[in-house]
Formats: sequence, structure tokens, C-alpha cells
Amino acid sequence: MKKLASTGSNLLPGAFIVLLVVLWEVFIKISGIPKYLLPAPSGIIRALIDSRDVLLLHTKTTVIEASIGYIISIIIAVSVSASMNRWQSVKRTLYPVLVISQTVPIIVLAPLIMIWLGFGMLPKIAIVVLTCFFPIAVSVTEGLETVDEDIISMMKVMGANSWQIFAKVKLPAIMPSFFSGLKIAATYSIMGAVIAEWIGAQSGLGVYMTRAMHSFHTEALFADILIIVLLSIGVFEFINFMGRKIMPWNK
Repeated sequence: MKKLASTGSNLLPGAFIVLLVVLWEVFIKISGIPKYLLPAPSGIIRALIDSRDVLLLHTKTTVIEASIGYIISIIIAVSVSASMNRWQSVKRTLYPVLVISQTVPIIVLAPLIMIWLGFGMLPKIAIVVLTCFFPIAVSVTEGLETVDEDIISMMKVMGANSWQIFAKVKLPAIMPSFFSGLKIAATYSIMGAVIAEWIGAQSGLGVYMTRAMHSFHTEALFADILIIVLLSIGVFEFINFMGRKIMPWNK
């Protein structure tokens, strides 16, 4: 019965989305709104199929930029968080700077990064790193703060070294917070790559989006947005799946 109720609750959002799409299609057919203003879902799917080869090339570029930037941001964020947890002076110095840095929108920094690093793949990766770094760093830092000090003291009394305390106590304790940050950053990685491509690039979903917008090819623009949404959901669900596999106790 519980499984049936769970299946029903999972189907409910999908059924609601299908209903919205059907209403959207009917509304366009009845109202006669030009497709350059608001295309019908059937036109978007048609544009997606017609431009699949071009969209695949642009999607590949965006995924590569987002993946590399995401992995680099994880390495830097975990290193910085571990340093702040190990040395309080580092935390007192860096943490306020990290918080203040988030008050500057990435769309403002992106043109500067383009000027400094050029128009190749490097500035796109840098923007993805900047976008993904903060949620991971904050999640890991907050997770490390919640580790029970009594358990750490007991481990020290038992003769455990720093590595053993980290592996046996701190790492399991921060995993839920770590994966929460990873899920947020995963969706940000796609957004960061698209913003970077929008500012200036030769390939990527952001580039395709600007070209579709300038030519009033709204169906292609919506097809591009649909791919971005599916990519974001895909990476989110992948990280969610990995979290369940690595932390079966956290279900």
C-alpha cells in the first residue's frame, strides 16, 4: 500500500506537467498567437528534432565546460573548507570574504573574466568554478562544524591520528551536507556554463540561444531551454542517486 502511494505521488507531478503542456498546445491553437512570440509545444519538439545535430554539438560543449568546472570547484571547495576547519584563523579570514563575494552577481563578473582570460574554454570553466564553489564550500564547512567534539576527543584519547579521525568521524558526518551542496552546485554548473557562453563563445547552448534569439527563431530558443532544463534535472538526479548509493543510512 505504501509503495502504491509512493508511486502515485511520483506520477502526480508528471501528470500535472503533461496537463499544462496539453493546455498550452490548445491555447496556442485557439488564440492564434504567432509562433515567434509563443510557439506551441509541438513546434518546439519539431525544432528539437530538426536541429538535433547542431544542438548535440552545442550540448557537448556545454557539458564538457560544466563537468570540468564542477570537478575543479569540488576539489577547491573541499580543500578550503578543510583548511578553515583545521585552522580557525583561516576561517576567520576567508569565510567573510566568501560570503561577501556572493553579493556580486556572476553575470557582472563574467565580462571581466572574459577580458582577463580570453574567449576560449578557460574563462567558461572559471565561471563555472566560481558559480559552484560557494554552495559546496558552505555545505562542507557547516557539516564539519556539526561533528561531535566529544567523539573526536574520545578518538584522540584512544590514540587516533588526524587522518583516522577524519576518515572515521568527520567524513561520515559531513556526507549529507556535502551531497546537499553537490546537488545545488550541479544545477548551477549548467547555468554557469550557459551564462559564460552567452557573454562570448564559439559553441555551446548559450551561443545557440543568442543566435536563436537574434533571428526570432523562438521555437529553437525554447528547444535550447528544454535541453538546459533536462541537463540540470539529469545532473541533479545523478548526484541524488550517488548520494543514496554512498549513504544508504541517510534514506
